[in-house]
Amino acid sequence: MWNQKQNNMSKNTSLKKCGIGLLFVLGLLLAGCTKPERQTTPAAVAGSALPEYAGEPSVAINGNVPSFTEADLTTTSFEHYSDLDALGRCGTAYACIGRDLMPTEERESISEVHPTGWHAVKYAGIDRDYLYNRCHLIAYSLTGENANEKNLITGTRYMNKEGMNPYEIRVADYIDRTGNHVLYRVTPVFEGDNLIASGVEMEAQSVEDDGISFHVYCFNVQPGITIDYATGDSAGPAYTGESDAGTTNDGVTNAGKTSQTETLTFPEGTTYILNTNTLKFHRPDCESVYEMSDRNCQPTDKSREELIQEGYDPCHSCRP
Repeated sequence: MWNQKQNNMSKNTSLKKCGIGLLFVLGLLLAGCTKPERQTTPAAVAGSALPEYAGEPSVAINGNVPSFTEADLTTTSFEHYSDLDALGRCGTAYACIGRDLMPTEERESISEVHPTGWHAVKYAGIDRDYLYNRCHLIAYSLTGENANEKNLITGTRYMNKEGMNPYEIRVADYIDRTGNHVLYRVTPVFEGDNLIASGVEMEAQSVEDDGISFHVYCFNVQPGITIDYATGDSAGPAYTGESDAGTTNDGVTNAGKTSQTETLTFPEGTTYILNTNTLKFHRPDCESVYEMSDRNCQPTDKSREELIQEGYDPCHSCRP
């Protein structure tokens, strides 16, 4: 009897070991089949010393190499926006951008969104006068996300136009030209409990080829203006007042959907507006025209065919 019990106990122990082994093997198999979660955390800046502003609107970080992994590469378009934190601040915005995400409709007002640290304050000498823009982390031209509070931060005109915009244009033009996809991640970097980000980290990597690849940090500064990043207050020698209007980075005022088209006039016979920096041409009422620096904005009376022959490409938004 005692021997039989021993044999039964031995059999039960063997069965338990066998069961545990099977569960372990199944766990490994399932782990191998499970798709890894998409990375949404900042790659290089968070937790390390911030680059110092030295007169340029942006600087390459991490050797200008984005930190996406092979597992991140996909040709399925998606977009993800982090929840606001306890202070109401934005987190990482992450997307795989294809033509299917890009906007096909006119942009609406975003005046109802007030990102942390927002002040509609004006200084002479700043393009469009206003120090701050409502800056999209992922540009409207890339995903069509507009009045999404999880995608809008308070950014200087300098960071928006001189820092972020050139990279956004590169990505939009590449996707429009090739039809390929681009992994794209933008992370606002807030120090401590500051309501204004010190800057944004931007990463991009084209999926189907190596046409796009960069990893940069854009400084949320405005030359000549002192900013209190804890509150958004500012000071400078050319202060001209504060207003409830204020501008957004889409050419719409806080007073409502009042396009800056009304304040811009062009010579009689103007057919298109050239951007001499990006070599794009636009309809005169295109929103992109109101975001151009004055030095790059050139009216023309030439035809579409003439401009294309001269090396200009049509805008992918207004499609002239």
